[in-house]
Amino acid sequence: MIKKYLKLDHDFNFVLIAITTQLKDYVLCYNINKSAIIDFRKTEDLELSFKGLEPKFFSRYFYQLADSECSFFLISNRGTEGFLIPEMKETDYFVLIKEFIDQEDLDFFLERIKSIKDIQVAIEINPERLKSRENLLF
Repeated sequence: MIKKYLKLDHDFNFVLIAITTQLKDYVLCYNINKSAIIDFRKTEDLELSFKGLEPKFFSRYFYQLADSECSFFLISNRGTEGFLIPEMKETDYFVLIKEFIDQEDLDFFLERIKSIKDIQVAIEINPERLKSRENLLF
């Protein structure tokens, strides 16, 4: 019998920003909404299920740019049963930006996040370098 194998390559074509802060998710969203002129809204929690393990739930907020396909997600790194990205335990939240955003807009958004008083770190990271990067595909 001839076996065929399917090789699956995931598309990590998104911008990922790691945020470290002690703010609660709803307070962080409020501050980002005020300073970055966007409007995050609470959406259904991100659920990760692995065979034989309890599902994990992570708080998630969403914003879609008007007249654009560009969408923003704010996702908590700490969930009900652990971390979304376990190798980045010091990170509290991720902002995932799907579709197109130009470098100038990204720089403006990142500077606005960094200007929030209670944020210790906000930095763009390459999702390809994360061991658990598949957890960010939804």
